[in-house]
Amino acid sequence: MEFKPLVFSGVQPTGNLHLGNYLGAIQRFVALQESHDCLYCVVDMHAITVWQDPADLKRQIREVTAAFIASGIDPTRHIVFNQSQVSGHAELAWVFNCVARLGWLNRMTQFKEKAGKDREAASVGLYAYPNLMAADILLYRATHVPVGEDQKQHLELTRDIAQKFNNDFGPSIAANGLGEAFFPLPEPLIGGPAARVMSLRDGAKKMSKSDPSDLSRINLTDDADLIASKIRKAKTDPEPLPSEADGLKGRPEAENLVGIYAALGAVARDEVLTQFGGGQFSTFKAALVDLAVAKLGPIGAEMQRLVAEPEHIDAILRDGAARARVLAEATMANVRDIVGFVR
Repeated sequence: MEFKPLVFSGVQPTGNLHLGNYLGAIQRFVALQESHDCLYCVVDMHAITVWQDPADLKRQIREVTAAFIASGIDPTRHIVFNQSQVSGHAELAWVFNCVARLGWLNRMTQFKEKAGKDREAASVGLYAYPNLMAADILLYRATHVPVGEDQKQHLELTRDIAQKFNNDFGPSIAANGLGEAFFPLPEPLIGGPAARVMSLRDGAKKMSKSDPSDLSRINLTDDADLIASKIRKAKTDPEPLPSEADGLKGRPEAENLVGIYAALGAVARDEVLTQFGGGQFSTFKAALVDLAVAKLGPIGAEMQRLVAEPEHIDAILRDGAARARVLAEATMANVRDIVGFVR
C-alpha cells in the first residue's frame, strides 16, 4: 500500500536548547520543510516521564517553539504544535501498550541509561516512553522520521509495533476497507556527520544541557559576546590544525570544532581543513567565532523576542494543534473501528 510521504519530528521541552540540538535536529528540520510535508511537535508529554516544575515546563514549551520559528520553520506551511493539545497521542499510546511486548521494551537501552541503578524508582512513563513515541509518529501515519543515533532503536520499535498491529488486526483492517496494512513502517532520515556535537570542554562527551559548566555548550539564547567568549575558551590542543581528516584522529576537541565549523558553514570537513590546515588554532577559532555569531546570533535574538510574546507563541501552538487534530482524529476513528470499539 502507498502511504502519503509525511515527516514527523519531535523535540522535548526540557530547557537549555544548545548548539547540539540545533545542528543535530532543528537545522535539519528547517531543510526538510523545503522537500516534505512536516509536523513539528514539542513533545511535552515525554518531558513529564521525569518530574518537571509546571511553571518551568510552560516556559520551556514556548522556548522550543520559539527556537523552531527563529530558526526558520514556517508554521503556516507546516504544522507546529505541542503534543498534549492532541489527545490522540495518549489514546493511541494505550492501544500500543497493548500491542507492544514487554520483552521489546526490556531491550531498550535508553531506559536503562536514564533510569540508572534504581530502576524500581523510575516512572512507568519512562519505561513505556517508546510506545508513546511510536504513537506520536503513527498517529499521523508518518513515513519518515529524522533521528539521531540514540533514537534509532526507538524507531525500530515503532516499525515493530506498526507491523504487529497490521498483522494482528489484518482481517479487521481489510473488513473496514482500509487495505492490507493500516500503518506504514516509518523510515529513518539519519543525520550527517554534524549530528553529533561534543562538549567544548571535553571532546569525548556529548554537548549536554545537564553539564554543570555553561562553558561546555553554546545555548541558542546566548548573545554574540557569550558565543564568542565560549568558542575562544573552548578546549584545544597545542598542535596546529591538520590538512587532512586523518590528522584529526586522537584529537577529539579539534575534530569537534572542525565539525561545528563545517556544519554551520554547510561545507565538508575536508574543505575546512584545506582552508585552515597548518595554521594556528587562534586563527581558526577567530573564523569560527565570526561564523557562529553570524549564524546563531540572529536566532538567539529572535528567540528572545518571541519568548517575550507568549500569547503569540500560544496562538501558533493552538492553530497547529487544531490542524494536527484533524489528521489525528481521522486515524483514531479508523483505529477504534479496527480494534473493535463501539463508537
